[in-house]
Amino acid sequence: MAAPHGDDRSPEQPAPSHEGAEAPGATAPDGADAAGAGSADGTDSPDGTGTALFARPSARERRLLTDALRTETVGGTVLLVATVVALLCANTPLSHLYETVRSFHFGIPALGLDLSVEHWASDGILTVFFFVAGIELKRELTVGELRRPAAAALPVVAAVCGMAVPALCYVAVNLAGGGQMHGWAVPMATDIAFALGVLAVIGTNLPSGLRAFLLTLAIVDDLGAILVIAVFYTSTLNWAAFAGAVVGLIVFRVLHVNLRVRGWYLYVPLGVVIWALAYNSGVHATIAGVAMGLMLRVRPDRPGSGAGDTGSSPAERVEHLVRPLSAGFAVPVFALFAAGVGVSGSALAETFRQPEALGVMLGLFAGKFLGVFGGTYLTARFTRARLGSDLAWADIAGVAMLAGIGFTVSLLVTELAFTDAGVTEHTKAAVLLGSLFAAAVACVLLKLRDAKYRRLWEEETRDEDADGVADIDQPVDHALRPTEAARRAAEAMRRPARPGTPHGPVPDSGPGSSSEPGPGPGPGSSSEPGPGSGSSSEPGSGSKPGPGSKPGPGSGTGTGPSSDDPTRGSADGPSRGPSDSSPDGPPEGPGHT
Repeated sequence: MAAPHGDDRSPEQPAPSHEGAEAPGATAPDGADAAGAGSADGTDSPDGTGTALFARPSARERRLLTDALRTETVGGTVLLVATVVALLCANTPLSHLYETVRSFHFGIPALGLDLSVEHWASDGILTVFFFVAGIELKRELTVGELRRPAAAALPVVAAVCGMAVPALCYVAVNLAGGGQMHGWAVPMATDIAFALGVLAVIGTNLPSGLRAFLLTLAIVDDLGAILVIAVFYTSTLNWAAFAGAVVGLIVFRVLHVNLRVRGWYLYVPLGVVIWALAYNSGVHATIAGVAMGLMLRVRPDRPGSGAGDTGSSPAERVEHLVRPLSAGFAVPVFALFAAGVGVSGSALAETFRQPEALGVMLGLFAGKFLGVFGGTYLTARFTRARLGSDLAWADIAGVAMLAGIGFTVSLLVTELAFTDAGVTEHTKAAVLLGSLFAAAVACVLLKLRDAKYRRLWEEETRDEDADGVADIDQPVDHALRPTEAARRAAEAMRRPARPGTPHGPVPDSGPGSSSEPGPGPGPGSSSEPGPGSGSSSEPGSGSKPGPGSKPGPGSGTGTGPSSDDPTRGSADGPSRGPSDSSPDGPPEGPGHT
């Protein structure tokens, strides 16, 4: 999940005051990557040849991403437990009690709300999950990654291919086997909570770029599933109830957007009325949750508006409160009453014989992988996008296989697509088996790269100077952050020269670099070269010193390598580490002029 660009520090946290840190108000350009490995918005690859796939998000995006994934990971673990409990109840002597509870009806018959426990879980409680999905969609489309075509292209292409190929797999199997075609949408969606629950179990430290891709992919998947449910699985409309739901949504918007009214005690009853009208209209009731989520304001309140916390948007605050309810309660309760299917030998044998179940298993296990991986590869093959230097296609294969875990939405669509109880049960078993196979293979693929993930995660979260800001988001400082300085120097040496730059690796252009215009002067932004300044007036860089610039110690006036940054290598000599610098003058060594 992406988030608005901006500083990662909270309003209460002051900017670091030590030398080399960002001065107050001096932020890097939008999307700049402090590590110099390409922009965080994915506009430049490390070799300067195009868009960087799975680029590291900005600091604020990584913070919001971590918060969201932490909740989803805990919720995914609870979801795994609820699924196991449901399977045990359905395949032990408790099965009769389980079926009795699941089919028990209660509600208000006069309002058309006399539902079974299973339907209350799928049509009622699961609306909370879709409400959170609506908030995520609104933020992504308005201020997140999906607002920019260049950044949205990869997850959108991968998600569309990841929905189309599984549906085609289902159609092909059922055309050949004479099965029912109504279930083509069952294997389309990725269950992000279940996928992250698997990650929590195996303990893989996926880099933030891959996690953001997985979450954004699931969000686009949710959008596709919502559209499919609304268009293809809606019964005959009750126009009076539908009009009432629309009026309720209009009142919701006027109160929230126009009048800026606050108070859960007003919106919760209104939301329940909208949900009840939507349910009686024939539209699946969860669509009401999506619609209300899409209406929340995703931009921060203006100072002086009287809305309270101006550092976050109303949607962000509501999501922070509701997401634990969705991930920790709504989805597990749905799984508890939807995942209880028979897994005896005879039931499994029948599952492998039915074309509907076979189509779902093939779609989740093979279709999702081929769609997501193929869409990503085609994006890299036929556009200027390039895979990040720290990643390999084996990493993308693991994430693509992880996308084959379809659970919540797949089980919901199964209940909507089939009316025959036997086909429904076997298709649900196929969803579980396909998700299990995909999770097992994904675990193997991701575990093979776990050491690499751990190193990338440590680089992203290292805070060597203990100032509360990740070193990777700050300018080079050899005294306070020597490990990060050495990493950037090594990365600069590995980076090939861009077209028109024949003199070796491109100088580091992280925050604080004077080669990029900034909003104002600050430490590390002076035109006077010095250690760690990253001045663009170095000899061999292809640029001339600006007016009034002074050569610093070791800056050089010829064509030899610059020694003003001890970590910066050149085409004429090897890179030097921080230990080679001396406060008394330029370092001595081979290649020094």
